[in-house]
Amino acid sequence: IQNEESVILFLVVWTVTEITRYSFYTFNLLNHLPYFIKWARYNFFIILYPAGVAGELLTIYAALPYVKKTGMFSLRLPNKYNVSFDYYYFLIIVMFSYIP
Repeated sequence: IQNEESVILFLVVWTVTEITRYSFYTFNLLNHLPYFIKWARYNFFIILYPAGVAGELLTIYAALPYVKKTGMFSLRLPNKYNVSFDYYYFLIIVMFSYIP
């Protein structure tokens, strides 16, 4: 999954978001906030947030076949805890939780 383009997408997007956010905080603390930094802080999210979410969702979607095939992070019955957990379905629920 680490070779998917969606990983690069969300890494670049969230990196730009964090650089913008912490530049805003730093300049604000120094009482010298350039207009561009303030503008970027409150306007870049219009593009960056949907792009970052899309990158995350596409990455989770690309991982689903591998998770299902390997049973990664899943706990099947019977076991000593008498609990079952399926990571595959958990990821699907996480993907749907992005909607609200």
